[in-house]
Amino acid sequence: MKGPLAGLRVLELEAPGPVPWAGMMLADMGATVIRIERPAPADMGIPRDARFELTARGKQAVAADLKTEAGRQMVLDLAAEADVLLEGLRPGVMERLGLGPDACWARNAALVYGRITGWGQTGPLAQTVGHDINYLAASGVLHSIGPESGPPVVPLNLIGDFGAGGMLLLTGVLAALLESRQSGKGQVVDAAMVDGALSMLAPILGRWQRGQWQDRRASNLLDGGAPFYTTYATSDDKAVAVGAIEPRFYAALLAGLGLDAGSLPDQHDQASWPGMRARLAGIFARHPRDHWARVFQDTEACVTPVLSLAEVPQHPHFVARSSFQQINQVLHPAPAPRFSRTPGEISAPPTGRARPG
Repeated sequence: MKGPLAGLRVLELEAPGPVPWAGMMLADMGATVIRIERPAPADMGIPRDARFELTARGKQAVAADLKTEAGRQMVLDLAAEADVLLEGLRPGVMERLGLGPDACWARNAALVYGRITGWGQTGPLAQTVGHDINYLAASGVLHSIGPESGPPVVPLNLIGDFGAGGMLLLTGVLAALLESRQSGKGQVVDAAMVDGALSMLAPILGRWQRGQWQDRRASNLLDGGAPFYTTYATSDDKAVAVGAIEPRFYAALLAGLGLDAGSLPDQHDQASWPGMRARLAGIFARHPRDHWARVFQDTEACVTPVLSLAEVPQHPHFVARSSFQQINQVLHPAPAPRFSRTPGEISAPPTGRARPG
C-alpha cells in the first residue's frame, strides 16, 4: 500500500452516504479498510451494480450478521486489531448490539470510534430520521440557496452528506488519531451533519451579524443576488458561471460583454443589481456557451462554462492533471488531495456486492 496512511487499519460498518465515502478517502490515502457488509443487501427497489459503487474501491469486504453472536464476535475481533472504526447507525444501536465504544475499548483501548449521524448522538432530534435535505433545512443552509421568490432549491447531497458530514468525520478521526498516539487512548468522534453545516456557515453568520448579509435568498454577494456572481443562460440552453468579484475581474467581465463601465452603476450598488442582472442576462443569451468560453478565455473575468458530467472528463485541465482514472472500464475520480512524497492510489476496484444507496 502507498499513501500517507499506509499501515492504518480501518473497520467500516456498512452504511449509506458519508461512511463509505470517508472510508474511500482513507483507502485512497493508503489505509487498509475492511468493510463489514450485511449478509444480504437491503432491498432498495433499484438494481445496483457493484462495479459502479465507486466508494467501495480499495477496500476489503467481509460479511457479518450483527444479529448473531458469531457476527458480533467477528466485529470485536477485527476492532481489536484496528486503529479506527467508522459507523453511521442511529444512536444507541451499536450499544444494543454489544458493539459500542466501551465494548470495543475493552479489546482495544486506543481505538478511535468514528460515529456519523444527521443530528448527532445527543439532543431532542438524535433519534429522528432524516436525510441531507432535512439537516440542511434545520441548519439554515437550505434557506439560503435558490431564487428570491419561491421555495429554496434542492442542492446535491454533496453539502450535508459529504462536505458537512464525511469531511467532518475525517477531520475528527484524524485529529483523534494524532491524540491517541500520545495518550494511548481512543475516543468517540461524534460527527453530526448539522454541526458540520453550521461550521461551514460560519463566514455567512459573521456577515449576517455584522449587517452585511440579508436573510433572504438571492440578495447577497455570494448567493446569486449579485449580477457579477451568478449563472446566466446562453442561446443553446446551456449556461456560464460568473465570479467577477474583484474590481479588475469585474472590469474584464464588462469588457468582454462590450459594456462601458463609466456608463453603468457602481458595481456594489445593490439597488441596481436586478437591472444589471437582467441586462447581462440579455447579452449572454445572444450567443451559445462555447462562444462566451472563447471570449473570456485567458482573461481575468472569471467566466467559466457550466459543464455536464459527460463533458468534465474531457476538459483539458482535468486531462492534464489526470483527474480521472479508468478501473475495469469504469471512470473514477483520482485520489485527492495529492501528496508530493507519499501519493495515494486506487489500490483495487470496488469489491463485494452493491450496497444500499
